[in-house]
Amino acid sequence: MPRLSEVIAALDNLWPAERAESWDAVGTVVGDPDQEVTRVLFAVDPVQEIVDEAVKLDADLLVTHHPLYLRGTTSVAATHFKGRVVHTLIKNDIALHVAHTNADTADPGVSDALAGALDLRVVRPLVPDPTDPEGRRGLGRICELDHPLTLADFAARAAERLPATAQGIRVAGDTRATIRTVAVSGGSGDSLFDQVRAAGVDAFLTSDLRHHPASEAVLHSPLALLDAAHWATEWPWCELAAAQLDEISDSHGWDLRVHVSKTVTDPWTSHSPSPGAPN
Repeated sequence: MPRLSEVIAALDNLWPAERAESWDAVGTVVGDPDQEVTRVLFAVDPVQEIVDEAVKLDADLLVTHHPLYLRGTTSVAATHFKGRVVHTLIKNDIALHVAHTNADTADPGVSDALAGALDLRVVRPLVPDPTDPEGRRGLGRICELDHPLTLADFAARAAERLPATAQGIRVAGDTRATIRTVAVSGGSGDSLFDQVRAAGVDAFLTSDLRHHPASEAVLHSPLALLDAAHWATEWPWCELAAAQLDEISDSHGWDLRVHVSKTVTDPWTSHSPSPGAPN
């Protein structure tokens, strides 16, 4: 069985830490480099529910997309929920590794997985990485549909293909409009409106769209918007990442058992539509 340091080295080749944003907190949070790894769990959020799942699974390594301590801390006391996460991990010899913005811009990365879940053909990055001579890495993806759909039908596809959440898919735009090209960005994407408009796509699917940027986007262009739950747009990456590690395990003869958590950790748990609201 491989040591944790060997598995982490393989993960770092997929998502080099130096490609993370300067504000980000990626890499190994908890874990002994010399411990053996036999079972790995992938998830979006390093919350207690996921850590408890890792314990029940008898996992040695938990890999999450979101950091545990993004802004740093001076304490890991178990009086706080993040401290309890750390205590649970250490008590059960479970390592925690984070791949966040370095996985967002990877090739393939978070937005490739999102495009794949929606059965879209990736054409190029939305915001190319200037350090990539091949122009394949970068934030978000410009995609094409296999055949044109109305906005209503494309929204229905997204609702069907992405993990179910209380939010579902919010839509802005004429639901009868024809959609041929789509920009996608896993996670919060309303900082990318300038690049989306410049790309000339018919629709933009992302999450966490705020009122004013969304309003300006639809008032000043024919761009359609699809706003999914943040967790739902990033969960497909877990399956992609697990498949990548499976392939590495097979090539190295590690025989790792790799799992993907299906636990919904989106914070919104229910939805009550307004009476008379549009469908």
